[in-house]
Amino acid sequence: MDILIAIILFIVALFFIISLHELGHFITAKRLGVEIEEFGFGFPPRLFSIKRGETVYSLNAIPIGAFVRSVGEDDPTVPRSLASKGPWSRLAIYAAGPLVNVFLAFILLSTFFALPITVIASNGVMVHSVMENSAAEEAGIEAGDVILEIDGVPIHKWGDMQNIINSSKEEQELTFRLQKSDSSTYQAKLEPQYNAELGRRLIGVLLGWNIVNKVLENSPADKADIIPGDTILGINGQAVYSKEGMSDILNAVEKGQEIQVTLLRGEETVTASMVKEFDFAQQSMGAELLWVNGTHMEKERITVGKAIHAGASYVIHMPAMLIASIPLIRETPDKALVGPIGAGQLTVEAVRAFGFSNLIFMAGIISLGIALFNFFPFPPLDGGGMLVAFIEGIKRGKRLSRHAVRLAQTIGTAILVALMIAITLNDILRLIGGGGFGL
Repeated sequence: MDILIAIILFIVALFFIISLHELGHFITAKRLGVEIEEFGFGFPPRLFSIKRGETVYSLNAIPIGAFVRSVGEDDPTVPRSLASKGPWSRLAIYAAGPLVNVFLAFILLSTFFALPITVIASNGVMVHSVMENSAAEEAGIEAGDVILEIDGVPIHKWGDMQNIINSSKEEQELTFRLQKSDSSTYQAKLEPQYNAELGRRLIGVLLGWNIVNKVLENSPADKADIIPGDTILGINGQAVYSKEGMSDILNAVEKGQEIQVTLLRGEETVTASMVKEFDFAQQSMGAELLWVNGTHMEKERITVGKAIHAGASYVIHMPAMLIASIPLIRETPDKALVGPIGAGQLTVEAVRAFGFSNLIFMAGIISLGIALFNFFPFPPLDGGGMLVAFIEGIKRGKRLSRHAVRLAQTIGTAILVALMIAITLNDILRLIGGGGFGL
């Protein structure tokens, strides 16, 4: 039932996002004197329409967006057509849709960041792994150590540690108090290093809530290839952050049933499958784990100002993040390039993994993605129209060859249609094959 609700909400969100995009074109075009014959919500067949002034407003049967139809379309000889307007007016009309999506993304992301979130708190944070040649390795910090304090400040959440490290100054040495697996404590002094790619200071550790210390021979965990050093992130799709929570999940599984375990191994997430061979949770895995004491869930929220700053920062840095992710896109284009079906599947996975509030986050990302896609200077996208208008504006209104523009639009449309067919087919095959995005 939750999946069905998530799908319906995704369709509604996508319809809303695309409709606002077209509304941006519509309002700007009307204000600049373009005659709009029809502004339609959804695509034909038409269900209902009403005429106000010179424009027909219609509600159509296929709820996949909206459309704006102007008089004369691309014929500059038709009075009040889009093509008859000056280059800078056309550029503004083309840019209005993506800009609305950018603003909508900012609103949605800021709203998402302002919502209270559930975070894991404990008496310290556990080190899952230490990166080679890092400040943490030089200071002798090891996997399984629990960071209790930094410069005398108790650490209860990952964010506590990140805030202190990020606010440290260049060449500033921090004093860490840590606990070993035998409950003994020690101090380590280290100097965080600035990472230009991530834009923040790091000490070179990955954090977790637990770590596998020992695996019994021939146990279910051993047969599933779980190894010491793994961190258990989840069991059967449920997050694991405490010994009691893991026991509750395992006790709910019947003897003989399969258990899916999500692990953090190194810097990768892997999945292991095992069969519950014993009735009791303590025996069902055959692995000894180290845990952080006092681990529990609590609500946390940031101020509205910080939420707005976070939303704006996400929008501003999204193009740079996309450029930085190009190598990953090349490695896994089947997951990086998605259409509406893939976006819907990703949204459903996000909602199932992190809750319905993440629908707001995904809607913001989709809105921003639509904006960036349409800004691409490739006909027949908005960016293609903006490029033509910009060139004509630089040439002081001298028109480009209509034949050349139409040819570019025809070729561009054919390429985009072929690309969308390929992406949609890939989305369908992934869905049929039971593949996902690993959320």
